[in-house]
Amino acid sequence: MNPEQLQLTIGWLYPTLMSTYGDRGNVICLQQRAQWRGIEVQVLPLDLEGPPEQLHQVDVLMGGGAQDRQQEIVMRDLKGVKSQILQEKIEAGTPGVFTCGAPQLLGHYYEPALGQRIEGLGLFDLTSKHPGVDARRCIGNVVFEVTASPLAQELETMLGTKPVIIGFENHGGRTYLGKVQPLGRVVKGYGNNGEDGTEGAFYRNAIATYSHGPLLPKNPFIADWLIQKALHRKYQTTVALEPLDDNLATQARQAMFKRLALGVKA
Repeated sequence: MNPEQLQLTIGWLYPTLMSTYGDRGNVICLQQRAQWRGIEVQVLPLDLEGPPEQLHQVDVLMGGGAQDRQQEIVMRDLKGVKSQILQEKIEAGTPGVFTCGAPQLLGHYYEPALGQRIEGLGLFDLTSKHPGVDARRCIGNVVFEVTASPLAQELETMLGTKPVIIGFENHGGRTYLGKVQPLGRVVKGYGNNGEDGTEGAFYRNAIATYSHGPLLPKNPFIADWLIQKALHRKYQTTVALEPLDDNLATQARQAMFKRLALGVKA
């Protein structure tokens, strides 16, 4: 297909409430990498009181971080029809990235350090809990190798090497997985809980991770994977993406791996 005939709609979940750690950078990166290839992109804010039917238009889902109070507000708005449509989209294979607080919303529940449990959507078999106001936060650079299948295999085919993600984490909650694949294996940092060596979760084509920083500018191959998945699902054909000059991103990754004393190939 001619790229000029292609169009993608990015559904940005609650941009005014869930963009605590510069998560809008993920939306900008995804939009720009598609536009550089001649793909028309619409960014659709999915905010409070927006009609549930908007979700049907979305080709890629993006969700970011939020404080506990904002998460409560979002969960109240997501009940009912919105929750049902979001679940249908994810189950049908709509690709997406959910960073920081967003994965907690997709799980069964999140227990904050203070206040009542916040019930999640239960789309991912995971739970999150803050160990208490005096507990140490999980903060710092995080590096992990993607292990989730088939994501790891598809990224390795794209890159010619095992995919390694670098990011920054800053979370008080600890996440524990049930019958859902971890997104990856921690090389440096805390990951889901600082105990079991897992980071994030992967279900259908949805990526959940504590790595923001933001995620996509530091790991542009994830953005390209999202674009390919979204185009394939929408147009029912494989679209070959034109390569982009990622030299600056590669140099930045190499610099961080060197700073962290990790013998990882960028």
